[in-house]
Amino acid sequence: MPRAGLAAVVAAVAVLTGCQQSSDTSGSGQEAGAATAARSSEYVYGEVFLGVDECSSFGTTSFTEVSCAGERAAARVVARHDGKVSEGPACPGTTDFVLHISAPGATHDEDGDGRVTQGYACMRKLQPPHPGDPGGGGGPRTIVGDCVYGAGEGEARETACDGKGKHAPEYKVTEAVKKRSACPGTTALYVELGGAKPVGCARPV
Repeated sequence: MPRAGLAAVVAAVAVLTGCQQSSDTSGSGQEAGAATAARSSEYVYGEVFLGVDECSSFGTTSFTEVSCAGERAAARVVARHDGKVSEGPACPGTTDFVLHISAPGATHDEDGDGRVTQGYACMRKLQPPHPGDPGGGGGPRTIVGDCVYGAGEGEARETACDGKGKHAPEYKVTEAVKKRSACPGTTALYVELGGAKPVGCARPV
């Protein structure tokens, strides 16, 4: 996005609870809420709003791009992609949350390229706890080391492995493989992970 062309953008916070379907059911879901992200006049930014290695402020419904060296910095962009999350590359496995950035109220093309830029930023908190870490109980993706619990027929949702989440862990993803037949014999649940090795082999905890 142009440096001064857009004062605010709308963001959706996808995440601090990752969830994946298991068994024969495919797909994934993420909790999302409306939020507003805006540029701050305190800092000179690059051409892309919340570009890679840039930082956002603290927030639950609003996020501001700030200097990573400032006391207001809360999370860093580890990956940035144009388009929708469902159509673009997956965020890194240890992403803590995702900001969906768009300009729904724009009345003109800011840079003359025939479109209003939309995209998403994969965010990693600057300080722990990190819900996206293995066993952390959150993040937009389920990865090896995460724990899940049964949330209904054919569905499993992520929860903290230390038992401090709202739901006690029932299974732990111990391995990622290309197909179910490659899982070890101790596997009690198959969890969809996505990526090059889309099958997660989970055992009871």
